[in-house]
Amino acid sequence: MSSAFRSLSFFNYRLWFVGSTVTNIGTWMQRTAQDWVVLTHLTHNDAGAVGVTMALQFGPQLLLVPITGLVTDRVDRRKLLMITQGTMGLLGLALGVLTLTGMLQLWMMFLFALGLGIVTAFDSPARQTFVGSLVPQKLLSNAVGLNGTSFNTARLIGPAVAGLLIAGVGSGWVFLINALAFAATMVALTAMRASELTPQDRAAKGRRGQIRDGFRYIHGRTDLVMLFIMVFAMGTLGLNFPIFTSTMASTVFHQGADTFGILSSALAVGSVVGALLAARRERPRLRNVVLASAGFAFSLTAAALMPSYLAFGLVLPLVGISSITMLNNANAYVQTTTPQALRGRVMSLYMAILMGGTPIGAPLIGWVDNAFGPRWGLIVGAMGGVIATVTALIWFARSHSVRIRFRVSRRMPFGLEITDDRETAATEIAVIETEAKKS
Repeated sequence: MSSAFRSLSFFNYRLWFVGSTVTNIGTWMQRTAQDWVVLTHLTHNDAGAVGVTMALQFGPQLLLVPITGLVTDRVDRRKLLMITQGTMGLLGLALGVLTLTGMLQLWMMFLFALGLGIVTAFDSPARQTFVGSLVPQKLLSNAVGLNGTSFNTARLIGPAVAGLLIAGVGSGWVFLINALAFAATMVALTAMRASELTPQDRAAKGRRGQIRDGFRYIHGRTDLVMLFIMVFAMGTLGLNFPIFTSTMASTVFHQGADTFGILSSALAVGSVVGALLAARRERPRLRNVVLASAGFAFSLTAAALMPSYLAFGLVLPLVGISSITMLNNANAYVQTTTPQALRGRVMSLYMAILMGGTPIGAPLIGWVDNAFGPRWGLIVGAMGGVIATVTALIWFARSHSVRIRFRVSRRMPFGLEITDDRETAATEIAVIETEAKKS
């Protein structure tokens, strides 16, 4: 089996991969329909309303992080996932019925987004850490990469299908299909072989200070602190793709729902490629996180400057490759360097920081779009990659005695030379070869 697909040799992981892919397709269909309904049916192209919807959907992950992480470490993650996945399916069903009957109003959509956000706050850390029960520790990085492939394959298929269905039969049916798709993960979780699941190292019940344990652990890891700052910058400013693609499609290029879905799929093409590349690597590297952040800033800026719908769509795969390379390497690094007993609490904070910045960033990007135009929204989003890259370079310089100087050579006409005194290694910025040390 190809090195990129090693985890699929395990029965339980194969079930999980197939089930989650089907569910992810439905989720991306609903996200596409939700943003389009808010933008074109419940408002008159109000990007700010889309931003508020996203803020309500992702905000609970930040507010509930002290609880969700500890719950993930204490309870059976398989059973927790069955509860959260079933609840999200019921929310999708109710949203579909309200849309088809013509009863849906903007305030109702806000409530559904908030409800989905609360459930997702418990689902995300459980889903991320459950992978550790499906494969051996040595394949955890590969499994995380394949999870990214599943997620972004769904992003490739879901928005395109949603766009066609919205144009053909309406958004209500898209919500109903999403509700049905959650059954795939439920079936997969039920059919797994319990004897082949890696026992979960649960946090002890009744002991005080367990929530603080997670925060203390992160505080003692300067590499994780740096990584979390990078992820927050990217999540707050850069990962507002629903706003970017919907506003560029509708107000700049004057396209309909079907072509809006194609833009989201173009973004996902690059994401799938980036996820497969991440899955091939034996272990995650911080240098890849840094380089991908810089690439994201460059590609999103280039997208803002594209003069036509076609040119904009052709640049989006580069945005997808850089963003998923950054996120997959960051995710795998956090999981593979964190003890299992603390992994739920650490990953809940990671997901909260990644998604929790949306309540700040999404309304901000929506306001910039309304005030100055969607192209300026993309420029502001690119600043997330800039901030992440600068943060990492500062950390490398402080924690690894790194000296940075400008250098000119024939092989690299313009670049940076980074020398780490402790590792006695010199590398160019194109191959930042410094790895974080555990505290």
